[in-house]
Amino acid sequence: MTDPHNHDHGHDHGHTHGHDHSAASGTADLDAGGGPILVEVTRGSMVESRHRGSALIVDRTGAVQGHWGDIARPVYARSAIKSLQAIPLIESGAFDAFGLGDEELALACSSHNGEPAHVERVAAWLAKIGLSESDLECGTHLPFHEDSAHALVCRHEHPSALHNNCSGKHTGFLTTAAHLGEKTKGYIRYTHPVQQRILGVLEQMTGCGLGNAPWAADGCSIPTIAIPLEGLAFAMAQIADPDDLPEKRRAAVLRIRKAWGSQPFMVAGTGRFDTEIMQACHGRVMTKVGAEGVFCAVLPDYGLGVALKIEDGAERAGNVAMAAILKRIGALDGADPEIVGRWLTPPVTTRFGVAVGTVRGAAGLAGES
Repeated sequence: MTDPHNHDHGHDHGHTHGHDHSAASGTADLDAGGGPILVEVTRGSMVESRHRGSALIVDRTGAVQGHWGDIARPVYARSAIKSLQAIPLIESGAFDAFGLGDEELALACSSHNGEPAHVERVAAWLAKIGLSESDLECGTHLPFHEDSAHALVCRHEHPSALHNNCSGKHTGFLTTAAHLGEKTKGYIRYTHPVQQRILGVLEQMTGCGLGNAPWAADGCSIPTIAIPLEGLAFAMAQIADPDDLPEKRRAAVLRIRKAWGSQPFMVAGTGRFDTEIMQACHGRVMTKVGAEGVFCAVLPDYGLGVALKIEDGAERAGNVAMAAILKRIGALDGADPEIVGRWLTPPVTTRFGVAVGTVRGAAGLAGES
């Protein structure tokens, strides 16, 4: 690993993290205006915009291998932790009871594009558990995939809950509830057994007490819990290296990791960071974007977890920051350089497609002096 910042803080992950890591590692710019600048956007010879944020790399012991900004600040993890939310699907026995496979498990961890393959697989999964699109409580939106959205409109059809990027995750929730004989209606509520079970998993995997943590409704209406960034990274590190987990949890995590890494298209889709980076790395890296600039990654070959939060919530900055961190670790070595390049330094273009600038990691994040 190329990051020189080897700070072992010796965290006790049995309680909420309360450490102040407000100083940034490396040479990322930091001033009184907020966290360090992680990403710059150039146009011509000038830096036109800057994105601040926090990020860290951690191993399963809690030793921080690199950090930028305030890693103790709680953030809403949004969709970046769908891998954790899928754990009860395995541990409850629901996954095996309904004879599900890697594609369904990847969809449970996904924020998919709503392409036909995603929609058809979720619909088939719902049918397998005796439910339908009408049982989903995630809401509707047009497919993220532009061509799929255009095709839907051209057919004079309206999007359904199946097109919602979270429909796979919600189908996983319904599967667990159906298997355990719980009410399927209202499974999105904070007090429903499905969500309380997930809350327990989040506490165990992050090492944070979350019973009194702030929470709110996510975009798909389930509870999203405020978790310190260092807790998110620690959870990802435990997925990367689960040897310290109880055997049942370890087995569940390994199954999720396998599906996550082997089905990159189901996790996101055409033209998406998660799918393209995982394909380029041939399953050696698992990444998962969340809304509002949250991002997590699992690196089994290194035994590391990564978590980051872009302060202004910009997805373009989250993509570039995560690519820069993966490159800094060495996880992108040997990956397709064309794919890596378009996510590491995507161009800023005119409406004619002429490149006039770039989005790039700031000096401290990119490992420059």
